[in-house]
Amino acid sequence: MHLAGLVLGFGGVLIADYLTLLWLLGRTTLAEAMGGVSRMHVPIWVGLAALVASGCVLEPNLSSPLTQAKMVFTALLTINGLQATVLSRRLGDATSAPLPTRLLLWGAASGAISQLCWWGAIAIGFWNAQQ
Repeated sequence: MHLAGLVLGFGGVLIADYLTLLWLLGRTTLAEAMGGVSRMHVPIWVGLAALVASGCVLEPNLSSPLTQAKMVFTALLTINGLQATVLSRRLGDATSAPLPTRLLLWGAASGAISQLCWWGAIAIGFWNAQQ
């Protein structure tokens, strides 16, 4: 279940980031990219929920600093995901071209936080599995 949650959640994130990259490269419209990104929200949330639920069953060592860091990454992912939902709505409502700098910076920060937390949690998970 843990690996399935990882594939579903992180896979959805990678697809959303790919669609955003296509827009940044001028290969698709903002509306098309945001439509695809919005369809990824459910798989991402379901995957994250599966990871949290199955992670609790895996009996993590809660006193381990690595496990604590992974929990912080997961909490940050959740908070970032909530604000990313608001960001997606704002981007979907944006009709002016080019987009306001504030929205572009918000999107870049949101994507960077997402990638940092997902990769950090994945690296810690693999490290812990080897120990």
